[in-house]
Formats: sequence, structure tokens, C-alpha cells
Amino acid sequence: MDGLEAAWRVRQANFPMEIEFYYPFNTVSISLTGDYCELNCAHCGGYYLRSMVPIWRADVSKATSCLISGGCDSSGKVPVTRHLERVKAIRPGRRMNWHVGLITEAEMRAIAPYVDVISFDFVGDDETISEVYGLNRTVDDYVETYRMLRRYATVIPHITIGLRGGEISGEYRALGMLQDLGIDGLVLIVFIPTPGTRYAQRRPPSVEAVAEVMVEARLRFPDKPIRLGCMRPHGDYRHRLDPLAVRAGVNGIVSPASTAIRLAKELGLEIRRGYECCVLSPA
Repeated sequence: MDGLEAAWRVRQANFPMEIEFYYPFNTVSISLTGDYCELNCAHCGGYYLRSMVPIWRADVSKATSCLISGGCDSSGKVPVTRHLERVKAIRPGRRMNWHVGLITEAEMRAIAPYVDVISFDFVGDDETISEVYGLNRTVDDYVETYRMLRRYATVIPHITIGLRGGEISGEYRALGMLQDLGIDGLVLIVFIPTPGTRYAQRRPPSVEAVAEVMVEARLRFPDKPIRLGCMRPHGDYRHRLDPLAVRAGVNGIVSPASTAIRLAKELGLEIRRGYECCVLSPA
């Protein structure tokens, strides 16, 4: 595939020959809203909230970190100050990765003492924002929120490749904007057709299209850590995609396919393993 060799050379020039594979068993995923989300987004429909633990039932006794998230309200923000006393109670001795949406600066200041890193979904297309989330917001709102959050915390933008029902629409623009804004790292995830959602019958983007976005990311951010995150299709799709991610020069993969592990060894990469959310890794 065009670009893979160039991306691999860039990776070799800027990083040691090692790759991290993440198995986030030690991170508890906590929802501040239970399984409720006001938006009912086309790609999720609240489905993924069901696998999270409501904060009022969370047992963190064996966890070293937490993902604090939840459903969004009608303005596109997670109600981060809800149950803040409960968050404070589970904070000691644990790192926290927050997924916040389009929160205000006052809300960011309120949670700042309990934030180690923020995972921020970054979207580069106004029509995608409207179609997927049903929000009357624009790319400019995402840019301004991203700028604000970075004044208070480390922020790792997440780009969902194929967010608009499997179509590529704004991913390259998002990369260009982030290049101008600056990043500490980047997580790439991939649209999954999910039962019960408006996009249930769509197809994920081709693995080749996803690999091309990964290559572009590596070339635009030669010295920043790029990771392939947990949200991506399983099965044969993952077995084909994950090795391409290795060749495209990513620094880490969450729950990698065996094909990627095998290729990493063949390429001489030293494998490191992490057991928390990938954004909590120092690499």
C-alpha cells in the first residue's frame, strides 16, 4: 500500500524499536449517567454505556485507574460534575481518564483536580456532527473546547475513522486542524456497525481506507505517540487491520490481533504490555 513504507521510516527515525500492546484489565469504565444518553447517536444509541459500570455501583478495589464517562446531554457534553463527590471518593491511588464532550470551562475547572488525562472525540466535519450526534454544533465548537481543555490537562484527541456510517468524511481535515492546534498524542478508532442503532446496517470503512488515515497521521505527527484504540471491529477485520497499523508506524494497539503480534516480532519490535487505558501510558 502506498505510504506504508514512508510511515514506517518516519516511525523508525523518531521512536525506539518497541511497541506497546494494551490489555486494560486494570481500568474500570465508569458511567456518570448509567445507560442513559440524551443524544441517541447514530453510531452508538447508548449501546456502549451498557458495558460500563454506573458510578453508584462502581467497585474500584482492584483497579489502578478509571475511565470516567457517561451519556451526553442535548448540548453534547457529559455531565461531569454530577456525582463529583463519588469521583473524589474513588480518586485516591488511582489515575483517571475522562471522556467529557463539549463541556464548559467552569466544569473543567471543577473536575481538574481529578483529571490525569482527557480523551476528546475530535470531529472535522459539520455535516457529520449533525448527522451522527444530532447536535447544532460545528467543528469550531470542537476546536474551541479542545483549546480550552488543553489549558487545564493533557488531552488526547480521538478520531473515529468512518464515524459517518462508515464513510470517510472529515478525518483528514481533523488531522490537519490538530496539526495546527498541537497534540500530546493521538488515538485512532474505527466505526463499528452496532445492533439497534441507526447505522446498524452500514459497513465499517475498508481496512485500506483506515490504513491510509493511519499513514497520514504518522506523517503529520512524526514524533507524537499514535495508538490504535479499543473501538474497532473484531474478527477478520481486526486480523487484517492490526498488522497494517503496525506497518503504518503506530506506537501501540489495544487488544491486538495475533497477526499484529506476529508481525511486530518479525519486524524486530520489542513488545511492551500495558494493563490500563492506552492514553494512560507514558509512551
